[in-house]
This record gives sequence, C-alpha cells and structure tokens, in this order.
Amino acid sequence: MKVLVTGASGLLGSEVARLLVRQGHTVSTFQRRPSGVDGATDIRGSITDDAALRRAVEGADGVIHLAAKVSFTGRAAEFAEVNVEGTRRLVRRARAAGVRDVVFVSSPSVANSGAAIVGLGAEPADPKRAHGHYSRTKAEAELLALAADTPEFRVAAVRPHIVWGPGDTQLVERVLARASRSRLPLLDAGAALIDTTYVDNAASAIVAALHRMDYVHGRALVVSNGEPRPIGELLAGICGAGDVAAPSWTIPGAMARTAGMVVEKLWILAGRKEEPPMTRFLAEQLSTAHWFDQRVTRELLDWTPGVSLDEGLARLATYYGSGQP
Repeated sequence: MKVLVTGASGLLGSEVARLLVRQGHTVSTFQRRPSGVDGATDIRGSITDDAALRRAVEGADGVIHLAAKVSFTGRAAEFAEVNVEGTRRLVRRARAAGVRDVVFVSSPSVANSGAAIVGLGAEPADPKRAHGHYSRTKAEAELLALAADTPEFRVAAVRPHIVWGPGDTQLVERVLARASRSRLPLLDAGAALIDTTYVDNAASAIVAALHRMDYVHGRALVVSNGEPRPIGELLAGICGAGDVAAPSWTIPGAMARTAGMVVEKLWILAGRKEEPPMTRFLAEQLSTAHWFDQRVTRELLDWTPGVSLDEGLARLATYYGSGQP
C-alpha cells in the first residue's frame, strides 16, 4: 500500500511512518523539514501550499494526516490557516487524486469544554465549546474531514490522548525543564486522574485505523493507554526518569486557570513566540480528571496497547540515562 504521512518530522508522525515502513508499505512523508525516517521518501512542503499538496498525494492509496499547528498560545488566524484550511486542502486534493482512505489525527480536546472527563468515549467535536485556538481549530478540521467520508473516500478520526515518549519536546522536555528550575507546581496537589498514551501505542492505533477502515470510517475514536493515574504520580515518574526532582509545591487549580487566562492574553499582546508558563487550557489539563473508556476503540481497531505506562517510563529512564523510572 502506498501511504502518505503528513507531519512526519514530529514525535508521533515519525513513529507512524517508521511503523508503516516496518510493515512493508511504500511510505512518503510530507512536512517542511526532513523526517529522518529511514525507508520513507521525504516530500518537502507546507500544508498551506496547495500545489505542494497536489504533488504529495499523487499515487497514494492512503493518507495519515498529522500536520498541525500545536501550541498553547498564538493568534487564531495562524491556527485556522494550518489546522482548518490545511485539512480542507488535503481532503480536497486527496479525493481528487483518487486516494481511498484518510486517517485524520485529532485530539480529545476537540470535545472538551474544560470540565472533568471520567470514563467517556469519543464525544462529538464541538468548536463552540472547545477551549483554546488549537482545540477549536482541530474540532473544525475533524468535522470537515469526517463530513467528506463516503464509501468510496473513507475518512476516520483518531484522537490520541497526551502522547509522550523518548524525544518528546511537547510534554516530557517541558516537564523536565520546568521541574529542574522549580517552576512546575502541582495543581490541587496533583490529584486529578488522567490517562496518557505512550508514543508507540498511539502510532500503532493510528496505523490500525488505516487497516480497519471497513469498521471505523466515518467515526472518531479516542486512544489512550487505558491506565489513568493521578497527575502528580505521572509527573513524578517523568521527573524520576529524567533524574530531576519531582514537583512538591501546590497551588489551587482555580487560581491557576484565572492566572493562565491573564498570562495568555499578555503573551499574545506582547507578540512573544515562546510558550507561556501557564495558560487556561494547560491549567485545566493539570487540574481536572480526563480519562476515557477504551472498550469501543479496542474492539473496532482490533488493537491493544503494546507498551504499559510503567514500561514507557522505564524506556524514558533508559533514554535519559538515569536507569530508573
């Protein structure tokens, strides 16, 4: 099968491409910089470039779309151009090129209004209720992608929940950097129960969706390890793997959410490009429970996670050389 993977220079995209190569597929990757995936053919370009997209999808049987603007802050128009319009262009070009199957990689945040999530499945994406430019635009993109689903042009959405692993700059590196400077507080004592997804598991679930389109097209599925734990325990595990002292000071979650809203607005007004120390969305993620029922996902994908949370932390410890999770 000829498969195009967009956004393959990131942690998850590169692992998806590597898994497809190992399975014997003919793999092309599409992103602005080299993917570093042995056995795949790099096609350089931006998801905002219609001509480049047309070249990228030519001859593909399937597409896995991960390219996105991912950030806690930034201007709404920038997120919309990449996440919404980029997806619209990709879907249009893929359909015109005769692509059979598209897996849109989404996020559970598309259906999260900031309230606790306790054992739910994949609720409908809702741009009006989603918090933050990233979540809102991913919700819009998921809806337009699934709206294109037909028996001849099959589209499914997979929502991996908080993906992490060795080499992760989105979660792991930020946790370690802030903890090392004693700038990582526990919100509400780190008691919120959350689930996450080790990168290998997220990649295998996404690839499983491509193979199981007969069963999953037209649907959205949330993917996680299925091992919810208190966030304080998870952060301690990551810090232990990186040989950094775990956070020990705590602040009320409500205070952090209010402060996050103020900081985010000031960051945007100042035009700062680096990530702010706190945003409303980040405070919500650190102070509210969010874990999901995985039974439907595992049944439809005929899939189970291959790497447990503890094994993932052990691999992280090996990566950082600490030898202990």
